[in-house]
Parts: sequence; structure tokens; C-alpha cells
Amino acid sequence: MPLIQYWRVLPRPLRIVAGRLIMIVPQMFGVMLVTFLLVRLLPGDPALLMLGNMATEEQIIALREKLGLNLSVYEQFMQYAGNVMHGDLGVSPFTSNPVVVDLLERAPATLELITYAMLLTILIGVAFAVISVIRPKGAIDYGSRVYGLAAGAIPDFWVGLLLIYFFFYVLGWAPAPFGRVDALVTPPPTVTGFYTIDSLLAGDLNAFFSAVGRLLLPVLTLAIVNAGALMKMTKTVFADAYRSDFIRHQRACGLSERTIVRSALRNSLPPIITLVGFLFGFLLGAAVLVETIFSWGGLGQYAVQAVINSDYAALQGFVLVAAAFILVVYLVVDILYELADPRIKV
Repeated sequence: MPLIQYWRVLPRPLRIVAGRLIMIVPQMFGVMLVTFLLVRLLPGDPALLMLGNMATEEQIIALREKLGLNLSVYEQFMQYAGNVMHGDLGVSPFTSNPVVVDLLERAPATLELITYAMLLTILIGVAFAVISVIRPKGAIDYGSRVYGLAAGAIPDFWVGLLLIYFFFYVLGWAPAPFGRVDALVTPPPTVTGFYTIDSLLAGDLNAFFSAVGRLLLPVLTLAIVNAGALMKMTKTVFADAYRSDFIRHQRACGLSERTIVRSALRNSLPPIITLVGFLFGFLLGAAVLVETIFSWGGLGQYAVQAVINSDYAALQGFVLVAAAFILVVYLVVDILYELADPRIKV
């Protein structure tokens, strides 16, 4: 059987995955090349930062040779690309660990943060949008309009600082914004890397409630800032579907309001899925400042330290991981497109 016939008999989701996987290689190579060149434009000499201002010229030259910084940019890139092909992202001179190890240690913290933030963002954005459409000129409708205008102009670090000030400093309801669990609580054994899940698997309710308490403010910060865009998009597409002819026909046939809302929301899913996928990838970068404010110890805080220290290997590794994550998110979005509306051909 020719290859094209094998391709056609594959289920549609598998064809989407296969097509995306083919494109990932050149996309990742482009990201790696651009990142490598841009990182070299950062001010500061990594060798001087590592050794300090009291280092001699001979010490700096020796360290630059050890790090490969004495080579031309072309030679450095070819050496780096070859190492990446073998799964070696280099060694961070400031943590003395392989970058892969550092990223694997910190990735679960960031993924846990942005996953819960995305779930709360969807809950707030979709719920407010649907209620505003089915109950126009109500308190939630007017409140959502004000929130939609303000959300896009509010910086996440400012929201985070306000939440810390009121809920931790003034009211004392939230725990101190330092880390993922309380200092006196032992982190659960690593299974998924998500403290909330691992603590439940270990049966450690003390660690679970500590992890949930530390998650509340950073998750709320990200959700408040990003739910406004999702709410406005959902409100627009849901209003068009809710007032369409097929919804009026369903209402004339005597279907319940709950069934009608579910039908209108299902027909509004494609553009909502698009924005959710974009926001999920965006949260990985948006979490940088939030992680720094809350001392979260995730990829964002790691990237900030890499920029401050001119840690080329760490910064390049972070960007590669972020690019791979975003490509995977877009792949899932394409598959969800097919499930939401089979008429759409990705």
C-alpha cells in the first residue's frame, strides 16, 4: 500500500500529531539559533561575573577557554547544537548542576502553578461571560464590563503585591509568600512533582493544605490578570451563538434553558479553545515575575537569575523548554479543535 494511503487511513487526530511532529524539528532549530544569538547580546562577561572583580586577567582567560567563550560564535553554536542533539544543555556555572537537572527540578513547580491558574482563569472567564449574556443588565453583567476593561491594564506583579499586602500583611489570612510549602512541613515524596497531588498520594494532609495555601495567592494573581481577555472573547462568541436561529428553534421546541446554554457554549468552543491555548503558553512567561514575587522556585525564577548572572546555558535551556511546551500546547489545541467541531480541518 502506498504511503499516502497509509496516511489517509490514520485517524484524524493521529494525522494532526504526525504533521505537527514533522514541523517541530525545524521550529525548535530556529528557536535554538535565535536564542543562541540573542543571549550573546546580553551585557556582561560570564567569566568575570563568576570570578569577581578581583580576578586576574589570566584567570578570566582560563575560565573563558573552559566555558568555550574564546571560540567564534559559529564554533560555539555548532558545539552547542551538537550537545543539544545528545540531550546535553550544558552546565550552569552558578548552580554547578547540568541545566537539564535544574530544569527538571523546577518545571513541576511552574507547571503546577500555571495549570491551576489556567483552570481558575477558565472558570472565572467562562462563568462571568455566560451569566452576563443570559442575564443582561444585571450586576454581574455590569461588573464584568468594568473588570474586562481593567484586567488588561493591570500588571501581574502589582496585583501580586496587593494580594500579599492585604491577605498576608493586613488580614493575616494567607501564609508567607516564600516557597511552595511551609518551612516546617516536609515536602511529599515526588511522584508527579505537583505537591497538591503528591501529598494526597502520600496521605499527608498537612503537606496538602500547606501546598494549597501557598498556591492561593499566586494562582489568584495570574487568574485575575488573564481571565479578563478570556471573558471578553467568550462573551462575544457565546452571545452570537445564544442569539442565533438554531437556539431560537431549540427554545421554541421547549428545551430547557440549561440544555440551550450547553448547546450554545459547545458551538462557541473553537475560538475559546484557541485563546485558552494561547493563554496557557503565555502563562509560562507571565509566571516569571509572579514566581519571583512569591519566591516560587520554578522555571520563571530560574530564568530571571540566569539573565542577571549572564548564565548562557541556563537561559538557552529555559527558552528551549518553553518553546517545546508551547508547541505541545498548540498540538493539543489542534486536536481539541477536531473534537469540538469535526467540520474544522486543521
